Amino acid sequence: MNSVGAAENFAPPLALRGIRHSYKEGTSGQLDILKGIDLTVASGEIVALIGPSGTGKSTLLHIAGLLERPTAGEVDVAGVACARMGDSDRTRVRRERMGFVYQFHHLLPEFSAIENIVLPQMIAGKSKADARVRGLELLDLVGLKPRAEHRPGELSGGEQQRVAIARALANEPVVLLADEPTGNLDHQTAEQVFAMLVSTLRTTGKGALIATHNSDLAARMDRTLTLLDGVLVQTGLRT
Repeated sequence: MNSVGAAENFAPPLALRGIRHSYKEGTSGQLDILKGIDLTVASGEIVALIGPSGTGKSTLLHIAGLLERPTAGEVDVAGVACARMGDSDRTRVRRERMGFVYQFHHLLPEFSAIENIVLPQMIAGKSKADARVRGLELLDLVGLKPRAEHRPGELSGGEQQRVAIARALANEPVVLLADEPTGNLDHQTAEQVFAMLVSTLRTTGKGALIATHNSDLAARMDRTLTLLDGVLVQTGLRT
């Protein structure tokens, strides 16, 4: 994976080229979900992905995150083509180069907040001591350092999602992908978590692609792309 590290200084964190994706329908039919998607996320850019339910936003994010292979097209992560990599290499790219935040936090309930952030770093090869230092820095960044030893069940929904965001940044990814990261929160908490997410991304300079149904939140990102009928249309730029 040294090629990834060498390339990332010269290439955008994420680039999708000619992405097409289809599902079989019945015995001979085909349902086309994505019809030639081209998308680049630059370093430090926060891109909103919106569109009606069922249009393929989650599918696009799964393909961008190397969780699903496209029917056709390429996924470049920091300049390295990944769509046709073997499973082990794709897993390594996800672990080392990408961060994920979902609608549900998916924290491990038996571990504390800091342990949830330490574990993915140790899986990536970092020592427990160094991982803990990094974890505490991230918890401080999201305003939760005093809650480091609390388990998820002892945290509010907003706090749990903030821990999940810190965890997504633990291995210093080049790009963060988020699928409705505030969709499971009440309006006030969603506003607080979103503001913290954007602030954290600005502070760390990470590129991000964030799917949301909330047009007000989307308008506060750098660029808004709408997925309609399998194609992307740019529908907004932050002024």
